Amino acid sequence: MGNMPLFVFFKDIRNVFKADELGLEIVHIALPTLLALLADPVASLVDTAFVGHIGPVELAAVGISIAVFNQVSKIAIFPLVSITTSFVAEEDATEELRANEQVHENVENGTPISMEMEMEELVPLVGKSSSTEMVKLECVRRHIPSASSALVVGSILGFIQAVFLIFAANPVLNYMGVDSNSPMLKPARQYLTLRSLGAPAVLLSLAVQGVFRGFKDTKTPLYATIVGDVANIILDPILMFVFHMGVRGAAIAHVVSQYLISLILLWKLNKQVDLLTSGVKDLRFGQFLKNGFLLLVRVIAATFCVTLAAALAARQGPTTMAAFQVCLQIWLAASLLADGLAVAGQAILASAFARKDHSKAVATASRVLQLALVLGLMLSIILMVVLQFGSRIFTKDINVLQLISLGIPFVAVTQPINALAFVFDGVNYGASDFAYSAYSMVLVALVSILCLFLLSSHGFVGIWVALSVFMSLRALVGFWRIGTGMGPWSFLRE
Repeated sequence: MGNMPLFVFFKDIRNVFKADELGLEIVHIALPTLLALLADPVASLVDTAFVGHIGPVELAAVGISIAVFNQVSKIAIFPLVSITTSFVAEEDATEELRANEQVHENVENGTPISMEMEMEELVPLVGKSSSTEMVKLECVRRHIPSASSALVVGSILGFIQAVFLIFAANPVLNYMGVDSNSPMLKPARQYLTLRSLGAPAVLLSLAVQGVFRGFKDTKTPLYATIVGDVANIILDPILMFVFHMGVRGAAIAHVVSQYLISLILLWKLNKQVDLLTSGVKDLRFGQFLKNGFLLLVRVIAATFCVTLAAALAARQGPTTMAAFQVCLQIWLAASLLADGLAVAGQAILASAFARKDHSKAVATASRVLQLALVLGLMLSIILMVVLQFGSRIFTKDINVLQLISLGIPFVAVTQPINALAFVFDGVNYGASDFAYSAYSMVLVALVSILCLFLLSSHGFVGIWVALSVFMSLRALVGFWRIGTGMGPWSFLRE
């Protein structure tokens, strides 16, 4: 790259769609991740549809409870999964390098390769019929301390979340506007309390998903998620209507599905990783806590900006808030499609940096960013066309529709920026650049908060201008880090 790190963004741009080794590796990681991200919302929609048949009060109560549960979970989930993916990818690459070096050294010294170093071994097995079969021994399980660390941290966080939500259900719901006189209080408390019992499973399964992502295996989490979601959908009507459990049945069905997902993932992981041999000294609790805190700060800063935007929209009345909510959900849902690319970039980059394979790191970063830009442009065109005619799906209120029409250009045009911002997150995590990710987000949030307060006086459009600034700054700090060859990218200036 010489002294122009900025050129990394244009590296091999003609090969952006090339089905080479790197391209296929990205697809094999990104596509299952995307499908897994889509599976849960679909299951939630079915869940909501069943609850809606009980009554509007129950539907509203469950909606509030889910919002509370997801918001509390998000604080722990994002740092846990992101850190686990990077740490596991690094350790896996390091272990592979050590094994290859050992084999190479043994070959040079003429030392026979030990059985443990063999990936497969054929041995005779004599049965009762005296017939001899050839069977394969399982591959030696990997020693990945970060995997064990993630499981412990995830379990503890899940337990803390469960205890907090169970004992603080009433005050939390009151804070959300469900007071003691509200008919929503009882079903909301029932659902939130029961669903909280599944928090340990949720955090544990996501920790395991982070481990599999570090192994560049996103198919296993996808299959487990599908099995769990199908179980949830099957159990919903049985528990809710056959056993007349109402919202309690919906919560129990969800909890069962989460524990099922966890068991499947743990079973599959235990086949690949020796989870019990890591001593306390080998566990990376210190690094998990340090980097977890940094990403926690980042999550809070990013979430606060979006929450503030919603609060400012709510102050302008129900019509503005309704239009804002529709636009926001479409805006975020479309942008999250880039998460598959972000996960792929993170896993491949973490492995490349561990191997000190800078050429692979540069190629990966440039490819996922170029694909993100293409994805964003495609989403822009699709949303601009579809929302012109499809906004009536969400509401028939003329005033709300008029405001939505004002928000459509912002929702559509910012998609390339959003996609780049999300993928830059994955690139930063893959480079273990957690500190920069946290500090830069705090700076971006401060500027964005100021913009929100200043521009909200211009109404609905002003809020969306401020949110566009927010995402643009997120993408800009990503460009800045790599484009200037700073931090882990300093090798670009050599």
